[in-house]
Amino acid sequence: MLSRTADNLFWLARYVERAEYLARILDAAYRLSSLPASYGGLTTEWESAVETAGCGPAFFAAYEEANERTVTEFLAFSAENPSSIRNCFEMARTNARGVRTALTAEMWSTINDAWLQLQRYDPARMSREEVSRFLDWVKGVSLMFDGSAYRTMLRNDAYAFARLGLFLERADNTARILDVKYHVLLPPSESVGGSLDYFQWTAILRAVSALTAYHWVYKESLKPWLVADLLTLNTQMPRSLASCYENLNGNLDQLAQVYGRQGPAQRLARVTQSRLQNLSIDEVFQSGLHDFITDFITDNNNLSAAIAEQYLI
Repeated sequence: MLSRTADNLFWLARYVERAEYLARILDAAYRLSSLPASYGGLTTEWESAVETAGCGPAFFAAYEEANERTVTEFLAFSAENPSSIRNCFEMARTNARGVRTALTAEMWSTINDAWLQLQRYDPARMSREEVSRFLDWVKGVSLMFDGSAYRTMLRNDAYAFARLGLFLERADNTARILDVKYHVLLPPSESVGGSLDYFQWTAILRAVSALTAYHWVYKESLKPWLVADLLTLNTQMPRSLASCYENLNGNLDQLAQVYGRQGPAQRLARVTQSRLQNLSIDEVFQSGLHDFITDFITDNNNLSAAIAEQYLI
């Protein structure tokens, strides 16, 4: 396969996954902003949405205040934000056009139809209910695209490159949303374990579709260390860091078989997966969750760079 084709497939999947993630971040922010004042008063849900998306400096260069209007506009519709939902879908479609013959009809139709429908949205005229429906639509597009890929793509190197993009992006997103909750969202005046903390953790679990999974696995009330365990080390949770790296290793091994050799990407992925397999959540908290997440994001970025150098350049 041409490296250009592999690169398009890789980034196509990343952009679709990123668009869904941004929709989930905004949905969580709307839920948190709707909490009664008795649950904690002023919180930082809109600032945390920007920080979770990794767009803090760019956002505050364009806006003075993070509020419902400015954050929704920046993360969902802004042409100036390279990672806005609008730009993610545009870049996804551009990459899809570059590898049109490598996609199934269902995958192309999903991306193309989404891009065309996106042109009909006017953010200046959207009510809060319309924004909520828009975010649900974005998540639906991602689910439809991922389902189309899973159900219709031949299990060859094209499929492997697309899945690498998806799971690298998903691992980065999960790490960021967990880290920001722990260090940005809860106001200094609130206590861990309080009512606001509880509802924030609930919103975060809803944002990654993990609330039901949490109660199924742990069968008790929300506890920060158990939420962290679910989203980092539990391979049964599809969005956990451990699950993402299990899938990354599987797809990298497939590429090694297809091309007849392994390289730095396979070695880096194995090291990270081994570390996740041998850690307990107690060890993570003893060393510091923020430091663990920071190191993980760095390792994840290094793996992305290794994949690009090994296969995509």
